Amino acid sequence: MARRNAPEINAGSMADIAFLLLIFFLVTTTIEKDRGLVRALPPEQPENVEPPIIKEKNLFVVIVNKNDELLVEDKPMEMKDLQEAAIAFLDNGGVPKGQEGYCDYCQGERDPSSSDFPDKAIVTVKNDRETSYDTYITVQNELVGAYNFLRDRESQRLYGWKFTEVKKAIDEGVYKGNEESAKEKLDIIKKMYPQKLSEIDPQS
Repeated sequence: MARRNAPEINAGSMADIAFLLLIFFLVTTTIEKDRGLVRALPPEQPENVEPPIIKEKNLFVVIVNKNDELLVEDKPMEMKDLQEAAIAFLDNGGVPKGQEGYCDYCQGERDPSSSDFPDKAIVTVKNDRETSYDTYITVQNELVGAYNFLRDRESQRLYGWKFTEVKKAIDEGVYKGNEESAKEKLDIIKKMYPQKLSEIDPQS
């Protein structure tokens, strides 16, 4: 008795299904982007130039020890209070009205023992080498959040929109409007509250 040949399987439909699955995964899969801290390196300084004299009251010093505990302006502080303390420092405007360097847009307490003007206010962070990475990032976020809060407040007052929202839209290429004009306004807000955030070498 002759053997019958097994019927061939049509693989054409399987290839179509595999191709459709490939397209599905390409469309729906998201690739995680590496995230980091956005920092601009300071410009190269010429040799034999003396550093500017900075008043102690214009320095806001944050120290983080190996146990992730904060010491802010020589006083223990909880992480939840850090941003508010930084805002109060940056927005203090300690120069009295009528004197040179008076800040007419600052809304702080105008404490003469705290920062004179936002442009003179410097935030300095010193981390222990054993400070956890999560705490390091959280401290940075809280401090940058203080600058963003003040920038949002002033851009809302002057232009009716938030600094952070417009900057993000421009950075992502989705801003709808006169981008050149918006960038000029962003620069004005940056000058009102320049981000002067420095770090001290843990070994110092």
